[in-house]
Amino acid sequence: MPLDASQSPTALEAYRHLKRDIVRGHYAPTEKLAMSQLKGRYGIGVGPLREALTRLIGERLVTGISQRGYRVAPMSIAELDAIYDARAELEGLLIRLAIERGDDEWEAAILARAHTLSKIDRVQDADEMLECWDTRHQALHDAMVAGCGCSPLMQSRAALFDQAQRYRHLWLHQTVFSEQALADKQREHQALLDTILARDARAASRMMREHLMTPVPIIKEKLQERGWV
Repeated sequence: MPLDASQSPTALEAYRHLKRDIVRGHYAPTEKLAMSQLKGRYGIGVGPLREALTRLIGERLVTGISQRGYRVAPMSIAELDAIYDARAELEGLLIRLAIERGDDEWEAAILARAHTLSKIDRVQDADEMLECWDTRHQALHDAMVAGCGCSPLMQSRAALFDQAQRYRHLWLHQTVFSEQALADKQREHQALLDTILARDARAASRMMREHLMTPVPIIKEKLQERGWV
């Protein structure tokens, strides 16, 4: 929704709103981002918008065209495969380290996040349902790897997650609104949880890599349906 112009949005607010719309597919890959349209949609001035767009270029969500403005960054099967392969390998490493280094508080945090995710009730608003499930889902995965004790690896994980967000959103839409898909994810999470608590680092690492790769076929299908690749 457009912002209230009386709020005098900052560059950070401009960044957050524009990023959300790009991630959620309001703007298609390679679509031109005209300043006049952005100003009208968000009620944001040119200065904050330019700052937001510059930040999004750094996150590979926007491309800048010399003297010709800005476009949404393209999406591709090759990029999807590369991002998800890197995420799966890194997450497998992080869960192994977390099992080796995590303490009782780490285990308790995982259990708490898993319980919270399992308690989501369906709501009337689709966006609210998607946002709630994804927030709790991310919190569970964050808790699983939090015991690794390696900040540089966690920073790399966060950067890869940012690169994956547009692709992930296509999968989220397919998953969150499907009872069967949610049930499948619940079983995957429970199997992962049992293996982690059993401190079987090798098996948990393998399962985590497989778990991270399950969205890829769905995302490819959705990209092709929309004509984005």
